[in-house]
Order: sequence, then structure tokens, then C-alpha cells
Amino acid sequence: MEYIVEKIGMSRTISVPSVPVTLLKIQEVKVCEVGEDGRAIVAYSRGKKRNKAIEGQQKKYGLTAEFNRFATLKVANSEAGDLDLAPLAEAKKVKSTFTSKGRGFSGVMKRWNFAGGPRSHGSRFHRAPGSIGNCEWPGRVQPGQKMPGQYGNSKVTVKNEIVSFDPENRILVVKGAVPGPNGAIGRVRISK
Repeated sequence: MEYIVEKIGMSRTISVPSVPVTLLKIQEVKVCEVGEDGRAIVAYSRGKKRNKAIEGQQKKYGLTAEFNRFATLKVANSEAGDLDLAPLAEAKKVKSTFTSKGRGFSGVMKRWNFAGGPRSHGSRFHRAPGSIGNCEWPGRVQPGQKMPGQYGNSKVTVKNEIVSFDPENRILVVKGAVPGPNGAIGRVRISK
């Protein structure tokens, strides 16, 4: 089962030893249409996005104006209505998928943890990647070479243990870190 969640932030448990945890808020989701394979079209609220296509979908499924985003999820529901949160109560582990923080165009020292060269005067090799090619054969740069480039802002999935779940407030507490900034929207999938 999948759920759309918002990352609230990180905290720690009061137990001994203390455990770092991430708080995730499960979004208010309406199931619009359920397919035969358990996949469903769902609507949730995010921002103030409005256009004719969204208004048409809201009218088709009888939704209020606040539900302005649509997605496809694997759900426990057999019919349209509110999302079923019962599977989260028994779950032990989840896979969280978020977009990581973007760090822009980065050099090899930041992006790939290269050591760099000597910092003394006259070195002329401080933060550069160094040699990247081979000799005469194959005479080209190999694919997948670690080079400077776009770092972050990519989809990342991590596995986390569930510490606790509060169905009343829709708060899921998972052990460890989850990618992305606070306030980021992502997906959580129950894992085995």
C-alpha cells in the first residue's frame, strides 16, 4: 500500500538509547477510482493550482476545490472514498521516496568526495578531478566516469523501520533520515 506524505522534520526518541526519527504527516487523500489491480486514482491538496483540466476532474469525481492534485497509488480500498489507513497500523517497515535537496552544479570534491591535491603554493592541483582518460587504448573517457555536474535534486528511496503511527493525527514516525527538505511531499510504501 502507498501513501502520500509530507516531511515534517526530524527529532529523537526519549528512550535509552535515543533513536533519531523522522516525522511524516499522511496527507488527506480521496480515492476517486479503483482499478482491478488495486491501483487507484487519488486526489490530494497541495498549493493553489487551478486550471480547466483540474476543474473537470473535480467535477467528474465530485471533489471540493481543495483537492487539486491527482496521483496513482496502490491502495487497500475496494471502492471510492477516504483512504484506508488500517494497513499502516500493522506495518513494520516502509520505503520512503522523496526528491533529495538540490545542491546545483558541484565539483568532484563535494559530489564524489575526492581528496583533492596538495594545498601548498605551486601545486596547481587543488580541487580539480585530475586525469580522466586512458592511454592510447581505448583513447576515450569511459561512461560513468565521476565528474563535476548536477548534484542532488533526484528521486531517492530509503527503507525505514516504523517507530510509531498515530492514526488520529495522521503522523507516521520512522527510524532514521528521509531525503528532502522539511515540507517536501513524497510517497511511503509498506515494505516487507
